[in-house]
Amino acid sequence: MALPRVPFCVIRHGETDFNRDGRVAGRSDAMLTVAGRCAASRLATLDWPGAIRLYCSPQTRARDTAALAFPDLTPVVLSDLRERDWGDLEGAPVSQLGPREATPPGGEPWPEMCARVARALQQVLAGHDPAHPDPALPVLVAHSGIIRATRLLTGGTAGGPSPANAVPHLFLPAGTGWRETDLTGAAAWTA
Repeated sequence: MALPRVPFCVIRHGETDFNRDGRVAGRSDAMLTVAGRCAASRLATLDWPGAIRLYCSPQTRARDTAALAFPDLTPVVLSDLRERDWGDLEGAPVSQLGPREATPPGGEPWPEMCARVARALQQVLAGHDPAHPDPALPVLVAHSGIIRATRLLTGGTAGGPSPANAVPHLFLPAGTGWRETDLTGAAAWTA
């Protein structure tokens, strides 16, 4: 399913103790560390491009990041933006994770997660018109797995290191594909 050709931004929540300690958080309700709260607050000082329409995962770490980064906005909470359910691997060292495509014991299959992220993106992007004189940028505060699935859905790859905490990833239509950049304009990839 092709995504609407609308620029959007995805931000991974600020650092949690699970991230700091190299453990799988998944659906666990991990809280932001002091460093995570500071990084989320710094997002509020960025030069955001115009109006923003804010969305976030229902998980506390994403909601807290959204509140710190955009204190004047109330996010639309979308359950499809929640992190992958890692089942029996929740709380385990990240080094114990197998291939992303493998279904963890008692957890969510990767294809189901990607389908859920595609639904969320369709829902968010369908309501935005880039031709509007002052289009609002959809900004989604979510999780590493959501960014990985988004990369796959926009023609990139889901592999590589985890996306950094509290870093905005802009996804921009580029020709017939997409280009991912950060707010400094450094290209991550073009598909």
